[in-house]
Amino acid sequence: MSTDLNTDLVTGHLAFDWITRFATDFATAQERLTELDRLAGDGDFGTNIASALRRATDKLPDREIASFATVFGATSRGFLATGGTSGPLFGMWLRDISRSGSPAGASATELAAGVATGLATIQKLGGAKVGDNTMIDALSPATDALGETAGQGGSLAAALGAAAVAARAGAESTADLVASRGRASYVGELARGVLDPGAVTIALFFESGAAAVGAFEGRPLEWLDAVVG
Repeated sequence: MSTDLNTDLVTGHLAFDWITRFATDFATAQERLTELDRLAGDGDFGTNIASALRRATDKLPDREIASFATVFGATSRGFLATGGTSGPLFGMWLRDISRSGSPAGASATELAAGVATGLATIQKLGGAKVGDNTMIDALSPATDALGETAGQGGSLAAALGAAAVAARAGAESTADLVASRGRASYVGELARGVLDPGAVTIALFFESGAAAVGAFEGRPLEWLDAVVG
């Protein structure tokens, strides 16, 4: 959990804690996510995203001088420098998030706006929609939950908690879908029952953020343990 006293903003300290926690959570889940991708794709997802996160954390400023923009900007650049399809899409999404705050940080409303702008960007470029068995199946409901909670005056913790719950539900829904885009579409019905690793990663991202502000109890990966084994 972040030690910042200002929990109404994603400050530089909180952004740093969020991204470093996300990197740690992903490293723990990498083998399982790679296996999911092997069952439905070419098996390079875990390696590509791990590489992106290593680049991102290497580029992070020191925590004491970090800002919301510099943390998410560095994370974006780490993903944009990564091969595959998912890395650049995550990178463009994170780039839009990095532009949503002020020098002091990002409020729940500003964060929600950045997340929504990033979603629109990658949907325009990739063309995926809910039901296509991609990261959008977790990102779209998370975006809605984040925006709705923030728009109703909810705290940052409440908004991130709602986004984490919605992202998890969206990720879990991909087990019942047959992909119509990406390499998983080549596998068709054989991949039914397999969670989309991109959607799971979106869920981990929001769960890590919620945990950083104390809005998520337990380990962010507990549900993945139960679903994936």
